[in-house]
Amino acid sequence: MPAAALKPKPLPTQSTAQRPVLLELPCAPVEKRPLPPGRPRDWYVTHNRRLKAMRLAIALLDSGVYLPAQALNETIRSAAEMIGVHPPSDTTCHMVRAFMRYNR
Repeated sequence: MPAAALKPKPLPTQSTAQRPVLLELPCAPVEKRPLPPGRPRDWYVTHNRRLKAMRLAIALLDSGVYLPAQALNETIRSAAEMIGVHPPSDTTCHMVRAFMRYNR
């Protein structure tokens, strides 16, 4: 009898797609560091918007929203409320969907 026939079959894995996933909030916020001085104001605005969009995209992925088409502005704003950040603008919501689209 071959050795492969003696090995037990592994148990099937459970998918989280059929049940809701609870969002794990971090225990402590990450220590903030000052941004580099001497840049134009527009650079700081864009930088902070990207950070916020990335945090929101991660929160949406953790909560089960995997496709940009599922991430409506209302969904993104409710995720922002859940993680404790100010409601994002339409531009930031667009950026969240772009992150979800291009980081696949």
